[in-house]
Amino acid sequence: MALPAPRLCCLDLDTFFVSVERLLDPSLNGKPVVVGALPGQRGVVTSSSYEARALGVRSGMSLTEAYRLAPRAVYVPTRHGIYGDYSARVRQIAEGYTPVSQIASIDEMFLDFSGCESLYFVPGDDGPDATIERTVRRLTDEIQTRVGLPSSAGIATSRSVAKVASGAAKPRGVLMVRAGAEQSFLAPLPVRKFPGIGPVAEEKLTALGMKTLRDVMTAPLSTLQGVLGAWAEPLQRACRGQGGHELGRERPAFQEFDPQGQTLGTISNERTFREDVRDPASIQAMLCSLCERVCYRARTRGVKARTVTLKLRYADFETLERSRTFAATASELEVYRVVQDLFRKHRERRTAIRLLGIRLSNLEVERQLSLFDDHGPVHRVVDGVRQRFGYDALHLALAARDREHEEP
Repeated sequence: MALPAPRLCCLDLDTFFVSVERLLDPSLNGKPVVVGALPGQRGVVTSSSYEARALGVRSGMSLTEAYRLAPRAVYVPTRHGIYGDYSARVRQIAEGYTPVSQIASIDEMFLDFSGCESLYFVPGDDGPDATIERTVRRLTDEIQTRVGLPSSAGIATSRSVAKVASGAAKPRGVLMVRAGAEQSFLAPLPVRKFPGIGPVAEEKLTALGMKTLRDVMTAPLSTLQGVLGAWAEPLQRACRGQGGHELGRERPAFQEFDPQGQTLGTISNERTFREDVRDPASIQAMLCSLCERVCYRARTRGVKARTVTLKLRYADFETLERSRTFAATASELEVYRVVQDLFRKHRERRTAIRLLGIRLSNLEVERQLSLFDDHGPVHRVVDGVRQRFGYDALHLALAARDREHEEP
């Protein structure tokens, strides 16, 4: 008997930050709203309502440019610590629908409904696809009713196609791309609609006459490799609907699983910049932030690491990883010094950077606190404040310097 088709769902909270602000202040309903900062302040747009998007305002745009395009919009500063609770409430609802899920960001998650057809079938459903589509619509309705937030969902046989479908379903819709229909769905779309194709890759593809995903599907692999390198083959396969059918194990910073004393595996975090970055200060700030995060997780787990790995992805998707082993530590100050040295020695190109990542490995249990650990008292104070007020309550000055470049 044939196995049922994979059914991955990308659940995306529509204009999440704006939607939360509208719950807190209903007078914002129906108005062009920009969340990020007040006019005149430095920063970027965190989220914009559909009314503001109609005026040209987009996430990641500088506030100066946003105000030029929409001077009469309502500008609201980002309120850290408010949005996480709403995201957690949505996750709690969604995770009750399927045993397999993965958090992608504060406003997006993936759910695996593969094999759940019999669980949700009711008389009148026109086949397994209809059962899953109806169930996902029920999920989005429940989120709207219980939390008050609108959401959209895409369902497909692969994660990447599900994500594209969720975007096509906006606002407040559900779209299923059935098995076998992936290519017909993707073919007419602009190349930028596909996850991972950013402005640099789009420019290179366009220069070769490839403007739609159909062009990418049908292009000779050697031509794509000349533009995208090793990423060409998996991209072409994904555009043909042959992408990954599993969610994988990646978890973002606010939803990591760090069991106490667990030394198996690794501790890692990575971030993609909103726009490819060359600015040395922004790059160092992100490296510092990532070192903070993985070391905080190591201390929470009660372990130290003997190896750190730096991951760097350039704007053209060339990716390198470099590692170093040292005396076991869970101090971001020590790890950051090693990471800085790795970055200086191994960044051989001046190309802009798309992604940075830090991974700790060779973990060992911290048997007891050392009396001679210069950083121990500081770590205990910082970690205590974070446990009480949230992780973002305290950051090293360098890490906090340029956080608006981070992709939410």
